[in-house]
Order: sequence, then structure tokens, then C-alpha cells
Amino acid sequence: MRRGVSTNQPPAVRHSKVPIGPLLGLSEGDDAAAWARIRGATLHAGRQLALFMLGVNVVGAAVVVMLFARDVPHSWLGIWGAAVALVSAFVAIRRLQTSPQSDALASVADLRRTGIEGVALAVVWSVPVLLFGRHGDSEAALALWMVLSILMSAAAIALAPLVLAGLGFIGGVALAVAATFVFSHIYIAAAGSLLFAAILIVGCVSRAQALVLLRGSELTLTDRDETVSLLLREFEDSGADWLWETDAQRRIIKGSSRFAVALGLTPSAIEGMPLLKALAGPSWDSGNFSPALRQLAEKLKNRESFRDLVLPVTVEGSQRWWEIAASPRYDDRGDFVGFRGVGSDVTEQRTTADKISRMARYDALTGLPNRLLVNEALSRALADAEKWGSRCAFMMIDLDRFKAVNDTLGHPIGDRLLGRVSERLAQLVTDNETVGRLGGDEFAVVVRDATDTERVERLAHTIIETLSRPYEVDQHTLWIGASVGVATSPRDGRTAENLIRSADLALYRSKDAGGGSFHTYDPQLHVNAEERRVLEIALRNALDRGELHLQYQPVVEATSGHLTGFEALLRWHSPEFGIVSPAKFVPLAEEARLIGPIGEWVVRTACAEAARWPDDVRVAVNVSPEQLHNPNFVTVVAQALSTSGIAPSRLELEVTESVFMREGTGAVKVLERILDMGVRLSLDDFGTGYSSLGYLSRTRFSSIKIDRSFVQGASRGVPEALAIICAVVALARSLGMATTAEGVETEAELNMIRELGCSKIQGFYFGRPLPVEEARALARRHRPDAYVAA
Repeated sequence: MRRGVSTNQPPAVRHSKVPIGPLLGLSEGDDAAAWARIRGATLHAGRQLALFMLGVNVVGAAVVVMLFARDVPHSWLGIWGAAVALVSAFVAIRRLQTSPQSDALASVADLRRTGIEGVALAVVWSVPVLLFGRHGDSEAALALWMVLSILMSAAAIALAPLVLAGLGFIGGVALAVAATFVFSHIYIAAAGSLLFAAILIVGCVSRAQALVLLRGSELTLTDRDETVSLLLREFEDSGADWLWETDAQRRIIKGSSRFAVALGLTPSAIEGMPLLKALAGPSWDSGNFSPALRQLAEKLKNRESFRDLVLPVTVEGSQRWWEIAASPRYDDRGDFVGFRGVGSDVTEQRTTADKISRMARYDALTGLPNRLLVNEALSRALADAEKWGSRCAFMMIDLDRFKAVNDTLGHPIGDRLLGRVSERLAQLVTDNETVGRLGGDEFAVVVRDATDTERVERLAHTIIETLSRPYEVDQHTLWIGASVGVATSPRDGRTAENLIRSADLALYRSKDAGGGSFHTYDPQLHVNAEERRVLEIALRNALDRGELHLQYQPVVEATSGHLTGFEALLRWHSPEFGIVSPAKFVPLAEEARLIGPIGEWVVRTACAEAARWPDDVRVAVNVSPEQLHNPNFVTVVAQALSTSGIAPSRLELEVTESVFMREGTGAVKVLERILDMGVRLSLDDFGTGYSSLGYLSRTRFSSIKIDRSFVQGASRGVPEALAIICAVVALARSLGMATTAEGVETEAELNMIRELGCSKIQGFYFGRPLPVEEARALARRHRPDAYVAA
């Protein structure tokens, strides 16, 4: 049981080596409180032998007076005897004035004053050594030495607790005796006196250390007893814990009132009741026992100790949770006599733990199971499918166009939209499915029984259809969609990790197909993913290895066919994969965050090449949205212009509409700073995306490029394509912008584009993308009749 009692154990000396400083009273000690108690104990021990030391001094003084009564003037002896009596009495009174309680506290100063008392006694006893010894004979001197030896030995015993006093007395007397022998040239006797004193001092210190250790142990045991008593009193006073005991037949004996109240019974009612019956409550008759109660029965049957066993107990119709621990009891003969244990009500702790567990397994925003619980549900479904020879499925759902909502309307709207999505998903699933949120705008569905493949497909279609309906959020009508990837066990994976990976690859295929659809896993998807992984590794080294190069496609005036510039197109010739299509590696570079360094290289290389062309020939460079969201791109453009020396107006940056769909990222500010340099800006693929007029009016575009799909559609007479081209041309003229038609491949398309009023033309009819040397030669010839159609 975990208790809330906290006690500070006395840091009494727990090691065999007692520090000399605190022992002598020269320092406070590491633990001031503990040493204050120990000093009080030593003063108390000195108090008990105070009268003994007084008697020894008085008797010793009387013997000395008798020894020297014939040789020393009586006045001297009287004065000295009185001095001994006064000093001894003063010391005794001082000792008796200390607290009679052994657990009293004492300061360092109290201990230091005992040293003065020892020195005072040594001074009065040095008088007969230094003065009286010269007047007596050798027998008297020998008797005096014997008296002093007895006194020093008595002091080593009586003053041992007070080490500083003992050292002062024994050391002082020994020095006086040794000095007398030295003056008499009896050096061996002097050394012997000092050696005797040293032995007594060592014994005194050792005994003092032993007393300190003993007192420290006593204090520790006392505090332990107090702690145990406190715990027992808390058990008696607290309603949370209780003690229980059974006999050999597992019946409750000595039933405490605390235990009885916890069961909702009286002590007399539980006396003699089987413990399992008391804990089972109403389920005793039905036999519907909890697994924990069965575990307890097994422990009692095998007479095994146990702890931290949590089991449900019904008390007065309410379910509580108890935690119990117990050990078997044996008598003096080793016979089993029952169990003794302790229990506590942990209902509140368990409720809190359940809440924490729920927080760890459920998404706070939507209330759906989170990734952890979804993984657990998938693991259980896989285990059941393998056990019963069936199949389970895993669906990954990604919301289409959700990012645009988040970026344009803000995260609070996005969060509320996710809540609406989760509500719709929760209404679609049955007991056979578990729906959860993996994070961001990704959701998942675990289908426990996926034997009916058509049912799984219908569920995927229903999810896409339901999530694609409009949402009303804070007076906004929002349209999003959903893409779904499905993987089924055991065909697409036998583990949760493999099945999730397969579903993710299928989802990627759905997203790659434009969204709003579902795909099932195909092994080819894994092959493609592995190819992308290997391709990404190769792409990371392509720039350093010089595998990337630029080709330049001519851009001409629609009316005269006069060359106005080139569009720089990135190409990759890999030694391992050969010529890799830009449609394949450019999106990969954006996903892998490689577009930054690659795009910087393209700008620098294109500007350097344009410096070799005539001054009226421009170069256009495609810029990724990721580049424009980096403020450092302004510096890249400025350095490229400065290094190459070309005029800023000869550089044209082509951007797509997606740049303007991420608000708050600074792309527009980056473009404004670049435009301030004099660089031209072209809107690429207008009409294929969001086609908002807002950013057209806010941004200083030089031209608008019409996508080749509209050109080809118009050449086939598609009315919508013709209408779009006419509208774009009219819009560009009204805004003072040029228009460039892409993908012009035939003379018929050329004539049509001219009639529709486009300013410039780009396409195979006037030239394919050219290597550097050919583009350079074409720019230098600079004649309309020099362009060779492919």
C-alpha cells in the first residue's frame, strides 16, 4: 500500500568513522540537527559522572596534602587544596546544570566550554607537579605520579563523553609531568609520561566515538519506532486502509471495524466469514467471479504471498476497486495458520488512471480513437483473423483540399471542420469497424471482418461520398473531398505495420490520381515506392555529380515569330536511371525538400547563360512555391543577377497559382521584393487551378501563360477551351499583361492562337527544348527565319 506519510529520519552517524571536528565541538557537522542531539546526549553522559569526578579530585587532593605535609608549608597546601576543591566543585556544578533529559539539544559552544573546564582542572593539578615535587623526596614524587596516573585514568573514563574536557585535563597534566622530568634530565620518564597520556587520550577518543555511534543508533531506532507508530496510528485513524487476517480455512478472524465498514457490514457479521465470500458479494451465489478474485483464490490455495492485487468489490450496490496484499502466517512449529494482509480502496486512483488511459488513446479534438488505439485495434483484428482463418482490412483516409481551408480560413475553422468529418465517419461504421484519427487530416478505419470484399468497397465509396458533401461551418460553406487506400490481410500484410504501409501506398495512389477515389493495395505500389526511394537517394547526389543540366525552349512573338526569349527547363540524366522525366523528379524534389538547392542552381545557371545572349533576349525560370516561401530566395536572385551581370528585366520568374493559396507564409512579400529589383513575373498554367482574380490584381504580373491543354482543346473546337482562351486574353489586355500560349505544335494551332490575340507563342512548332550550345547559337542569329520546327 502506498501511504502519504513522510518522516525525516535523523541523520545519526551511520558509519563506523566519526569525524573528529564535530566530536570535539570544533565544527557543526554535516547534519546540524543530528549532531545537536548527539551533543546533548554526550553532555548528559558527562552529567551522570560529575559527582564521581568531584570525589576523585577531592580524594586525590587529600592524598597529595598528606604526602607533602612535612615538606611543603601548610599555607601552600591549604591554598592549593582549596583551589582544587573550588575548581572541582565548579566543574561538577556546571555538569549538573545541564539538562537531565538524554534527548536534549546542545550547541557547539556548550561542548567547547567543557574544554575550559578540563584545562582548569589540569592547571590546579599541575601545581603539585611543578612546585611541591621539588620539596619532597623520591618516595613522595613516586606517590604523586601514582595519584596523577589514577586521576588521568579516571578522567579518561569520566570525561570520555566530553572528549575536549578529557583532552584538556589529561594533556595538561601530562605536559606538566613531562616538563618536570625534562628539567631533571630524566628524558625516558618524560617520554613514558607522554606515551601514557597518549594511550589514555586514544582510549578516551575511541570510547567517545563508540558512545556517539551507540547514541546515533539509538536515535535512529527511536525515530523508526516513532515512524512505525505513526503508520499504525494512521492505519487506525484513516478510512482508506485496513488490516485483515484469516485462519487456515481462509475465514476472516479478528475482523476490524475498518474492514467491516469497507465491506458495508458489521465486525460481528464478517467474523468467521470466508474471505472470498466477503469480497465476492452478490456474485458469490451466482459464481460469476471476476478474474482478479479467481487469482486471489489461487494465491490463497497455494499459500503464496501477493501484493498490488486489484479486484472489483460490490459494496451496497456500488462497485469499488480494492488493492490488497498479504503473506501467509506460520506458528512456531512451522504450521500454516492463515494469512495476514492489508487493503485499500483505490477506486479514485483507478478512475484517474482510466481517464489518463483514455486521454492516451483518444483524440482530444474529435473524440475518436487516436493512432495508438487504432494500432491496438488493428493488432487485435489481425490476431482474430489469423485465429479464425478470416480476413481483416485497414483503410487510410486523407481529406482532399483540407489544407486550403486551413490556410485560407485559419486553424480554428479547420479544427471544427475535422470535428464534423469525425461525426460523419462515426455514423458510417458498425460494430464490425473502428474509426479513428491518425493525425492532421488523416483518418483510418479498421474492418475486423473483411471477408466480404464488396462490402469493404461499398464502405470506401460511402466514406468518399459522405465526406464530399458540403459542410456549414461558422457561416462558411466548405467543400472538401476524401481519398481512401485499402489493404487487406493476409494478402497485403500479416502485421499491423505492414498492413498500414500497404494502405498508405494505396492512399498515395488515390491522391496521385487526383483524389476523390479509393484504391486497393497492389504489389506494384510497393515497387513504385521503392523506386521513388532509390530515385530520391540518387537525386540527392545528382546536383553535386553534375547530372543536372538545363535546356532552353524558344518563346517567340505571335505575329512576327521573332525570338523574345527562352524558358529554362531542368533535365536530369542519371547514370543509373538514364533520362528521368521532370514530371517524375521535380515533385520528388519538392517532397524531399531538395527543390531549394536545385532551384538556386537553376536560377544561377540560367542567368549565367543568358549573359551570353543578346541583351534583348530574356530567360524564364520556373519557381517552386517552396522556394518563394523562403525569404532567402530574394538573396539568391540578387546574387545571380549580380554575378551574371544581366539586367533584371531579362529574368522572368514563372509561378503557379498554388503559390497564393498559402496565406501568411510570406510568398507574396518575397515576390514583391523581387519585383522591386526589376525582375519580371509570369503566371504559369493559368486556368488549371483556382483561377482567382484577387491575386492577379494584387501582384504585378508581366504575362499570363495559357496551358497547352486549352490550346489543344481549342484546336479541336471545344467551346469551353476557346472561351477560356478568349477570356484570358481579354483579362490580360485589361490588366496590361502579355499572354503566352504553350504547346503550339501545328500551323493550324499557330493561326488559331494568332486570331485569338495571344502575344507570344511557345511550342514544338517553333522549337523543342534545345541544348545550351544550340540555344546560344539561335539567340545570336536572332532571325525569325532561323527557327526550325521540330
